Amino acid sequence: MYHIVIPARYSSTRLPAKALADIHGKPLIYWVWRQALQSTATSVTVATDDERIREALVDHGADVMMTAATHPSGTDRLAEVAANKGWGDDCIVVNLQGDEPLMPVANLEQVASLLAEHSGASIATLCEAIGSIAEFNDPSVVKVVADQAGRAHYFSRAPIPHTRDSIVNQVPSDAKRHIGLYAYRVSFLKEFTRSPVSPYERLESLEQLRALYCGHEIRIADALEAVPPGVDTQVDLDAVRLMMAT
Repeated sequence: MYHIVIPARYSSTRLPAKALADIHGKPLIYWVWRQALQSTATSVTVATDDERIREALVDHGADVMMTAATHPSGTDRLAEVAANKGWGDDCIVVNLQGDEPLMPVANLEQVASLLAEHSGASIATLCEAIGSIAEFNDPSVVKVVADQAGRAHYFSRAPIPHTRDSIVNQVPSDAKRHIGLYAYRVSFLKEFTRSPVSPYERLESLEQLRALYCGHEIRIADALEAVPPGVDTQVDLDAVRLMMAT
């Protein structure tokens, strides 16, 4: 049993009003919500701080919760939802980004099951192989290294693992791209909101590094299905429109 929460903000630096961007007559956030409904999640909630997003969804029957506009991250927004819903500490909450209308349902189920199977973990997430040197060197692509048991050791925007001989035209065979799909225990969400930003989190601008810094276990596995691109820019939006038209 798990819940899905979809954080959705109106503001977006690279694509203004992204959540309400039109895709075949309906806003982007509608398609993300519809995708989540295909899962076996006990509930699907859209968490927003903007009335325009709420209005775009309520007529479709979506569960929309208005949350504070001051949250620094989607994880903080999830924590507010969990508190308002009264979910217990052991409940599992999957964070589905509001710009991922094509996230495979199999991956939603996988990340929730991965956390449920490892009682000592606070977070579960997914990754996939990196296929090009350009992707490996791109700081917008977050890389992850883990141990043989599937415990994440570090996430970075830098190209890791680094080849000692500095071969820059070859991707290490075990290089992995982190996918921004998370499952959390509610107990962790409560602690996260009380924890200060960690030094590595500040350097890399990656909040999962706060969890590692505080000693939390993050389980990670290869995604069952390839993850299509999300929507960050107008180019991404045009590509998703085309994919969803076929």
